[in-house]
Amino acid sequence: LGKENTFEQCVSEMALAGFTGSEVGNKYPKDPEVLKKALELRGIEICNQWFSSFLITKPFEEVEKEFRAQLAFLKAMGSKIIGASEQSHSVQGMQDTPIFGHKYVMNDEEWETFCTGMNKLGRIAKEEYGITLTFHHHMGTVVQDPEEVERMMANTDPEYVSLLFDTGHFTYCGADPLEMVKKYVGRIKHVHLKDIRPEVVEKVKKENLSFLEGVRLGAFTVPGDGCIDFEPIFKVLE
Repeated sequence: LGKENTFEQCVSEMALAGFTGSEVGNKYPKDPEVLKKALELRGIEICNQWFSSFLITKPFEEVEKEFRAQLAFLKAMGSKIIGASEQSHSVQGMQDTPIFGHKYVMNDEEWETFCTGMNKLGRIAKEEYGITLTFHHHMGTVVQDPEEVERMMANTDPEYVSLLFDTGHFTYCGADPLEMVKKYVGRIKHVHLKDIRPEVVEKVKKENLSFLEGVRLGAFTVPGDGCIDFEPIFKVLE
């Protein structure tokens, strides 16, 4: 979606809209010097970047190496947050796999590997780079539903693993974002505000559509255009 829009156009429009921060998008330059120059020109800083971890399907050393490279990039950009999502067996990027009813469920051993790995990554981020690891629960991944988020939170160290709270992904899987923000507010270090069009999610469910098809149909929308009431969520965060 939107591949015709250049990086320069994206960040210029962000600046014109009054934004002073941004995550790292797919089309952003990979060289910190080039990126810094383009953003400083527009008064924008980097606040976070998505990191795909594969703790239950790849050797830890491999994940750690990629993680460190990204931490070094973020540190150079002056960012304080990295947003990890466990992408082992994820169906979020599969064009033809229905998002509902097809996600992978971890067994006890995999849970152990995953939580231990997250703690290790979080410790590296905090102690060596001064960056906070926030975990992004996400549709189609091994940590999607409230029970999975709860199990991850209970089995990771609050000192090293925080939550990236996403209103859209909680609502999409049927959870109440207000309930979730109240429950985890002590461990939330980064927030994604997405709104949801429930009629599109219903269609995705009924017609067994993939996550990507749902995105293209407009399952996610800007805050205020969907079904989520943000006011009480803001109060809790404040």
